[in-house]
Amino acid sequence: MGFVTAPRQVTPRVPLRHGEGDKDHLTSLGGLAALSLDALSSVAYGPEAIVLVLVGAGVSALRLTLPITVAIAGLLAVLVVSYRQVIAVHPDGGGAYAVGKKDLGATVSLLAAASLVVDYVLTVAVSLAAGAASLASAFPSLAHHLLALCLIGLLLITAVNLWGIAESARALMLPMVIFVCAIFGVIAVGLTRSHPAALVGGAQPIRVSEAVGVILILKAFAAGCSALTGVEAIANGVPSFREPRVKRAQRTELMLGALLGAMLIGLAVLIHREHVAPRGGVTVLAQLTAGSFGTGWAYYATNIAVTVVLALAANTSFGGLPVLMSLLSADDRLPHLLGLRAERPVFRYGVIALAALAALLLVAVNATTDRLIPLYAIGVFIGFTISQAGLVRHWYRGRPRGWALRAVLNGTGAVLTAVAAVVFVLSKFTSGAWVVVITVPALMLLFSRIESYYRAVGLELGMDRIPDRPCAAGSLVIVPVGGINRLTEYALCAALSLGDEVVAVSVHLAAERSAAFRAEWDAWNPGVRLDIIESPHRSLVHPILDYIQRAQEGDRQVAVLIPEVEPRARRYRILQNQRGLLLATVLRARTDVLVCTLPYRLTTR
Repeated sequence: MGFVTAPRQVTPRVPLRHGEGDKDHLTSLGGLAALSLDALSSVAYGPEAIVLVLVGAGVSALRLTLPITVAIAGLLAVLVVSYRQVIAVHPDGGGAYAVGKKDLGATVSLLAAASLVVDYVLTVAVSLAAGAASLASAFPSLAHHLLALCLIGLLLITAVNLWGIAESARALMLPMVIFVCAIFGVIAVGLTRSHPAALVGGAQPIRVSEAVGVILILKAFAAGCSALTGVEAIANGVPSFREPRVKRAQRTELMLGALLGAMLIGLAVLIHREHVAPRGGVTVLAQLTAGSFGTGWAYYATNIAVTVVLALAANTSFGGLPVLMSLLSADDRLPHLLGLRAERPVFRYGVIALAALAALLLVAVNATTDRLIPLYAIGVFIGFTISQAGLVRHWYRGRPRGWALRAVLNGTGAVLTAVAAVVFVLSKFTSGAWVVVITVPALMLLFSRIESYYRAVGLELGMDRIPDRPCAAGSLVIVPVGGINRLTEYALCAALSLGDEVVAVSVHLAAERSAAFRAEWDAWNPGVRLDIIESPHRSLVHPILDYIQRAQEGDRQVAVLIPEVEPRARRYRILQNQRGLLLATVLRARTDVLVCTLPYRLTTR
């Protein structure tokens, strides 16, 4: 008795290119490094922002630092829950823009997009400027080269992100781990000490300018909310994650919320416990670090880690804004070029656009952090408010189980973030926030005009209807030639394969040369008509242009086949005649003919 095994179905395996598998996408931990450094590094200036506002009412007002920080941590929890919901509802990314477009209408979605663009560009500029300033404080000789430091850092981050988002995550993983461990080390060691190990910075007089009240508390709350910038980046960059993308992105958002909340509250407890007030020449975080570690190697290592991470926090924008730009281009609100992806999962034109905008901003303010801070965080809080309000409407429309509790949670978050945005604008308006107030509507108008242009183009091209049946017409192929050689033979062979009628056209500067070339052509006899144009004014392109414009008259389709020599090595291209490229450019600009370039590839090195 024989046994026969069942045939096994074999599925052919096709090798994957870059970006088609999961290798070039983010894990949850990689997403924390690539998309969360902005939020995590905000602990370096968020608590200090609260202290700087409260100290205006005297040292006694600093006792409010801890309760205000707890309130901010509560808002952080609401935002984390909200953006986990946004990730689930909008797995293609886009964050507040996607929520606004679906639930709040076109105008609100434009507002969200403009706000996020402003915030992402400012994040890059502020992070690099703050990192350069921190480095210059440790090495004073660099103080006169802040702009150069920022531009070098921007160039490096851009290069890494052009290579791939996964590569940027691998490069940022170690600095992120060192930074988080250093901050938790400051908190843990500080809580075990009965008194600060060291005191750094010079004492400075405190000028009381206002009393403790609701306005002061709101200003301190809004200033401290700058620590929440970057929380939205994960929801904007969901397509960058490995499958299952939604679960990985949600897990990353949760890890970010837990780490950021714990660091904020821990530092606030130390500020409250040690009665930390602003001192000259040092940050509040530097004071806490000296209080925990003293002024030895750990103090300098922590400060260097903070400096590096502040500079690298710019990478968050490179993970979020190119994805947002691709969604805007898909909606015809930005040039379609920004929606193109390279072989790796990178929107390279979006990365380049972000780098260019950030470089222009850094040059405009000469890499001065104080000139950037008043512009910062307004855009992101507008985005926070839109995403929260949009989810309220989403839950109300669908009314799934437990929708009322979710709507109340998101509604509360929308009110708090809206209050923070309003306080930011009013308190910082004269200091530079007016620039954002003008820029956001200007971007909204730009998006709207681009959308109108694409809509008009679609109507003219008949994008929404089935076109008439195509019909054939007579064709004429014109081949510019300069001599009789293999290149001419190659071009004429291709032209005879393409059209009903083929004409070779040659331009000569003197009648004697025209007659000689005619004799050579007749002796060769390729079976193609030759038209010779004499140009006593020594112009080669315009006589051919005039000839082609006359040939265009009538119903036949005219094509111009331009042969070009392609060297094997790129360094030799500049040695070749560039008249073909010039002619093609002029023909595309001033005629409606079909312009074809035919490469003749050399084998000679």
